[in-house]
Amino acid sequence: MDEDELKRKLLDLTQEHRDLDTAIDALTNLLPFDQIQVQRLKKRKLQLKDMIAKINSQLLPDIIA
Repeated sequence: MDEDELKRKLLDLTQEHRDLDTAIDALTNLLPFDQIQVQRLKKRKLQLKDMIAKINSQLLPDIIA
């Protein structure tokens, strides 16, 4: 992937991460809420966080101290 593709992917993943925050908040405000669904969303959110971190590390050059 070139840098532009990585940046687009990063934006998409970041947006999905934000959307999951909103969805989790909405689900947990409803009583009773589906704990299994919330756990699935949180797991996906963690996966996205890892993917975002990986892309960020590809975009930022390594700094040698």
